[in-house]
Amino acid sequence: MEELKRERMPTGIESVDPILEGGVPVGSVMLLTGDIGAGNYEFVFSSLVNSLKVRKGNMPEGIVVPKEVRYVSFTRLKEDVKQEIINSLHMEGLHKLVEMIRFDDLSDQYFDGSIVPDEWYTGGDIKTRMQTRSGHESIFVRLANIIDTAVPESLVILDSVTEVATQCNTPLLWNNLTGFLRGLQRVAKKRKITFYLLLSRGILDSSREKELADIADAVLLFKWEESSGARRQRVMYFEKFRGVMPHLEERDLVKFAVRISMSGGFDVSNIRVVI
Repeated sequence: MEELKRERMPTGIESVDPILEGGVPVGSVMLLTGDIGAGNYEFVFSSLVNSLKVRKGNMPEGIVVPKEVRYVSFTRLKEDVKQEIINSLHMEGLHKLVEMIRFDDLSDQYFDGSIVPDEWYTGGDIKTRMQTRSGHESIFVRLANIIDTAVPESLVILDSVTEVATQCNTPLLWNNLTGFLRGLQRVAKKRKITFYLLLSRGILDSSREKELADIADAVLLFKWEESSGARRQRVMYFEKFRGVMPHLEERDLVKFAVRISMSGGFDVSNIRVVI
């Protein structure tokens, strides 16, 4: 029987990877959820840029760097996301690193059939738009096509699950979403693709949030907490991490204070004990 390999994909965040013994298990589906502005986007931006930065270096055995980084957006413009990354971080060669990210825009599928005027989210004349619309695939079919073309051992960001989940307002549509994510969890392992799924907390019903968390391999919670002197502090919790949680709990590495700086991006410090 072939021995299973213990491979890790670095997050690229220097203060996080040692905690995870080099990175996250390759093929993990990670749900990054939390309060607005608490750090989940900064985690993603820092991770994808630094992952591209270390790709040229020599890696120890068992460490797999992303062969490709893809950013899938359902409503946001590619240039808007790129500019936000550039505004969030100050590092040498940042513009070149951002240009290495492959962006996929699913706004046509997302807005099709909504009250949003066509010209707000798509180009072309009326005839072209009508022809395109008549052959429109569902957003899940289009997303599956993108994932099928992703390079094995790549990193894929879905921004954001919140936007799709809020549109799944019938049992059938919700079952389509959860069924798709369960399939995603399987294909991630087969093709060694690591996924970051962004989800804003408090928008969906708690039962639906829990169902999404149950599907994912890992759940990272980013939230605001009151610290001494009534100052608000960002914190990051590992709420769940299949195959990794026992290691974290054994070393009391579950809750961390978060610091976000222009020069270093996302960083954790002040390791706290499990409560």
